[in-house]
This record gives sequence, C-alpha cells and structure tokens, in this order.
Amino acid sequence: MKNKKTVLVTDYAWPSLDVERKILAEVGAELLVAETGEVDELVRLAPQADAILFNWKQVPSAVLRAANRCVAATRYGIGLDNIDLTIATRLGILVSNVPAYCVDDVADHTMALLLACDRKVGWFDRDIKAGRYDLKAQAPLRRLRGHTLGLVGLGKIGRAVAERAAAFGLRLLAMPSRNPNTGAEQSSIERVPFAELLARSDYLSLHLPATSETLTLFDRSAFELIKTGVVIINTSRGSLLPAGELLRALRSGKVAAAGLDVWLREPLPVGDALASHPRVVATPHAAFYSDESLVELQTTAASQIAAVLQGCKPNNVVNPAVLASPRLRARFASAQRRVPARALRRA
Repeated sequence: MKNKKTVLVTDYAWPSLDVERKILAEVGAELLVAETGEVDELVRLAPQADAILFNWKQVPSAVLRAANRCVAATRYGIGLDNIDLTIATRLGILVSNVPAYCVDDVADHTMALLLACDRKVGWFDRDIKAGRYDLKAQAPLRRLRGHTLGLVGLGKIGRAVAERAAAFGLRLLAMPSRNPNTGAEQSSIERVPFAELLARSDYLSLHLPATSETLTLFDRSAFELIKTGVVIINTSRGSLLPAGELLRALRSGKVAAAGLDVWLREPLPVGDALASHPRVVATPHAAFYSDESLVELQTTAASQIAAVLQGCKPNNVVNPAVLASPRLRARFASAQRRVPARALRRA
C-alpha cells in the first residue's frame, strides 16, 4: 500500500498486539514495536513514526524531537506523567489518553488490598505456610463497619471505591472539590480539609494524578497528622507516597499496614525495602488488569491513533491548546469529526 503509516509502540503489558494491528491496518498503518522501550532505542526508532502508542515507558523531549513526522501520541492508560506534554504541544503533536477503561478493575483491586490489610490475609497465609496456625498471632483484628475511609481524590475511580466501601459500612471522607459536581451524587461522603481527613481516617486510599501539587501532599508533616494505626492503600501513582516517609511510619507503627500496587520505580528492584516490609501487601501495578479492561484499552488507544491518521479528531485530547497551534501536524477533514462510536466498541 502506498503511503503506509507507521505506529511506534514503546511498550505494552498484554499477550499480543493483535487488536491494535487489526484496527490500524484498516487505515493503512503498521506497527513498529520497540524491543526494550528505553530512551536510546526510542530516539533511534522515532523518525519512522507517524504516531506513537506508549504505556509505561518514558517519552521525553528527546524522543518527541526525533519523531519529526509524528502527528499523535496516545497513552495506553490515564496518567500522563511519562510524556513531556509541553514539548509535544510545542512541536504540534496531539496527545490523547484512555481515561475510563479500568475504573471497576482499579476500584475492585483497591478494596482487595484494603481487605487484605485489614483482615491480615497475607499475614495469616504466611504464618500457616511457615507452620504457625495461630489466630492470636495477628490480633487484634477490627471490623470494617463503622470505621472511616478517607478518599484522597474523588474522580471516577475514587467514586467507584466509595460505592464499594459504603456497602461494607465504612464512613466516607473526601477533600472539597473544585468541581462542585464531583461526587455530588454520593451524599454519604463528608467533605473535609486534608488535615482533618488525615486525622480522622482509619483507612486512606489514594486516587490522584501525579502533578506538582499532588506530589507534595504526603510530606513528613502529613504523616505526623495521620491517625495512629491507619491503613494506607495506593493504586494511583507510586510517586504520591514518599517511600522513606512511609517506611518510617510503618516501622514506628504509625501506619499499621499498606497495600501498594504502584511504585516509584517499576519494575521494582529486588529486595526493595518498602515492598519487603512484613506489613506491606504488594502487587505489581496490576490494578488495571483484567481481560475486559485490556481489550477496552487496546481498542480505544488504537482507535484514537487510527482516527488521527484518517483525518478525524480523537475524543480524549489532553493538550487541547495544540488544536489552535499553527504547528499542529495532524490534518482534520472536519473540525467536528470524532472517532466513530463503532470503532470504540470494536473488540
């Protein structure tokens, strides 16, 4: 096919790219799959890319500058802390994401970590496998009903966690929102300042993006405010919880347990002190993962790239300023065109 397009895939965490290949082949595009996804390799491959699909690997300015014919980049996921969005916008590269593909999965995983920590499932399992059958060894245990869960972030996932937690009889706290409609349908959620949320919560669950504002929330002063014996769950971003402060709080008993799915360095180095702590339940950034969520993620991400390559504007543009830029590389047949709904439903 003449003028065949190339889509660079930096990395992926599922068995195959068959979904993407099928969708992109329909618009005359083929995949170029990186072997390591490291920056040096991506810089070398970037000049061949008309578009980029990226998951966890970094897409820094060096890669974007080398991608001199790239018109769009789409994140396999929600967060955008691994792409230089400012440079992408400056270069005229449209960036999109998949903002709502794994809400149920992450909410379910959050509750699984909370329950595992609260009921000390991992601790009991470890004891029994070591030959210790002793109920008292992990006492005391507490009932969930009537205790308080503080939700640090109340977007789609935070609200889904709130719905599940309410069914267990937990009282719910969240910080005031700049958007008055966020969580408004859940009248059972009490809005309180961050300091009060820390002081009153028996459980804390983080549901925030990694931004310059959120990365400083859990400093040492925040750990001093938290209730002694709190359980902390993080299925959001590893950088939100300073490992040193959390480890110190676990060792002192200020934090009773932590359920962690996300880490500052991924994959984790062998012997990581925080992951190895006996009161940490650790999972390998698995909260988003289910057969259903992966098909939805692959389909939506590939469909957005396909849309741009055939002159349609994708639904989830995260740098809208680029649309008015004279450097915009994408060319749209119509300003009002969007990804066809049937494409987003394609399995």
